[in-house]
Formats: sequence, structure tokens, C-alpha cells
Amino acid sequence: MNKEEQVIMGFRDLYNKMVWLNKSKMEDSLKGYTSSEVHCIEYIEKNVDSNVTKLAESFYMTRGAISKLTKKLIEKGLIESYQKSDNKKEIYFRLTEQGKVIYKIHEDLHKEFQERDKDMFEQITEEEMNSILSFVERYSRHLDAEIKKLGIDFKSELI
Repeated sequence: MNKEEQVIMGFRDLYNKMVWLNKSKMEDSLKGYTSSEVHCIEYIEKNVDSNVTKLAESFYMTRGAISKLTKKLIEKGLIESYQKSDNKKEIYFRLTEQGKVIYKIHEDLHKEFQERDKDMFEQITEEEMNSILSFVERYSRHLDAEIKKLGIDFKSELI
């Protein structure tokens, strides 16, 4: 296996381990909610005036898929839609009080997982961290360009 394959496999392995380690705690704490629903709630809370277009771009999903997802969240009482007085055409989303509870649970879990991994990250030098971040950003831009070649013009937004 060459080094490029090792990097890709390494990322995949890291991701799978993180998902496995976090999964049971996430499922226990967020019973009844899918990962997509929780991450949609997170995005809406962190991004003012979230709408279907912004969500679709962020999650690399179709507007139709996001419309279904937001409809479910509205039915569950987690988000509500609103319009601005100066723009009656566009529909935006914000969290309800119940949605804010789910957001807080999710954020607390992420803090707990960060605390678990803190020792590992403290062992990384500033130079190593900058190299890792630089690589991740460059690789992300490369993948954005590949996506654009396919005729899909999603903006790269981190959530």
C-alpha cells in the first residue's frame, strides 16, 4: 500500500473508530433522532437565517432531501420556519425550545468526546497541528474542485 492509500485508509479508520466510540452514547442520549436530524439542528443553531439552500450546500444534499428533513423536524417540534418582513419569498428556520434542548445535549456530548481525546491533542506540537490543518484544507479544496467538475457547485462549509 502506498502512502496516499495509507493516508486515506488512516482517515477512514480514524473516522470509523470515532463513530464507533461515540455511537452508543449518542444513541442513548439522542434516542428518536437521526444523525442527520441532529446535525441539521446543530447547523440551524450555529448559522443565522438558515434556509433550504444553505443546508443543502452544507450537507451536500439535494434541496428536496433537505426539505423532507426540515419538514420532519418541524413535525417533531424541533424547528420552526419564519419569513423576514422584507422578503416574504424565502423561508428560514430557527430552533424551538425543544430543538435547543437537543442541540445542548449534542454539544455537551461533543465536549465530553473532546475531553476524552484532549491528552492526545496536547501531545501534538503547534507545527504538527498546522501541517495537519494545512493538509486537510488543501485536500478539501481539491475535493471541492472535483465536485465542481461534476457540475455540482456546492460551497464548502464546515459545520
